[in-house]
Amino acid sequence: MITIYKNNETGLVTLEQPVNGCWINVLDPSPEEITQLQEMLGVPQDFITYPLDLGEMPRTEKENGATLIVLRVPSFQGETADVPYIAVPLGIILTDRYLVTVCKIETSVIQNLVSGRVRALSTAKRNRFILHLLLITASRYLNDLREINKAVDTLEDRLQHSLRNVELMELLKCQKSLVYFKTALKSNELMLGHLQRSQLFQQYPDDQDLLDDVLTEVQQAIEMTNISSDILSQMMDAFASIISNNLNTVMKFLAAVTIVVNVPTMISSFFGMNVLLPLVHWEYAFHVILVICAVLSVLVLVVMWRKDWL
Repeated sequence: MITIYKNNETGLVTLEQPVNGCWINVLDPSPEEITQLQEMLGVPQDFITYPLDLGEMPRTEKENGATLIVLRVPSFQGETADVPYIAVPLGIILTDRYLVTVCKIETSVIQNLVSGRVRALSTAKRNRFILHLLLITASRYLNDLREINKAVDTLEDRLQHSLRNVELMELLKCQKSLVYFKTALKSNELMLGHLQRSQLFQQYPDDQDLLDDVLTEVQQAIEMTNISSDILSQMMDAFASIISNNLNTVMKFLAAVTIVVNVPTMISSFFGMNVLLPLVHWEYAFHVILVICAVLSVLVLVVMWRKDWL
């Protein structure tokens, strides 16, 4: 799907045909749309197809006067997915007339740009537009990391009394997301360092300052990811032991209950044998036996409680 945007007095508007200074957003294009874009932009086909590969790593490339910037942006797949948060490649193609973004799936980064939440966003100022996109990407990583930490805190409360592995599997999903984020952020940092050394954003001092802000946000996200990943790894080891201890506590309680219940069972078994036993012909024998069983059961309970077996 190809959508064309341009700024006016009220914000972003959708156009039918591209014009100078517009932003072309490409979402999972068909082969026909890829051919159409290649002819319209005059760029190699690889510039359009590279970002569609979900395994593509961040980098920059120049050819025929066009610049390709590939970065990885966060994407939320849903709480029921095997990996709730992943990082997908987003391509930015910069030509002398257009600014093009290419992605395989719809992401919150592009949604934020389209919704007009970024102030002073202009499609004509293409370098500044790219920097705003990079800054939103870094901010989305930080926001998603906070959501992951909230989910981990919720699972932590549930794990304290858990006897199953369901919560541990949920923690494993969070850990996978952190691994994806760590890899993507490290690659983005290297790509941003390359951009900082290039002459692309050195024309205006404000652009250079904005790029420095992007690098700071990315480094903060990397540090936050490393801390969260280390804490989560240690937490999973600790909670695996907690689940085992909880199960042992339940088994200990059931074993104690079994012993207490077996006391009256054993006594009644003696009197149920086909032999002569004391109190056989006494009319209060049944009540006496019940009292004996109760007293012995209480004594067993007291002993177990004092030895902390319950």
